[in-house]
Amino acid sequence: MATNLAINDELLTFAQEIGGLKTKRETVDVALEEFIQRRKRKEAIGLFGKIDFCKNWNPKKARGKK
Repeated sequence: MATNLAINDELLTFAQEIGGLKTKRETVDVALEEFIQRRKRKEAIGLFGKIDFCKNWNPKKARGKK
């Protein structure tokens, strides 16, 4: 999808240099991927303490194996 964006050129150039990336497009793609991963991790961390833990849970037994 073609999109026109007004991106801070200094930030983009700096990110490109730090990432060792060849193109602006590659830099934006990597930045978006990292942003998504970071948000997903943050969401997962928010679940700590909200999911019950069962000490006696046996994964083999749950699959029908003894």
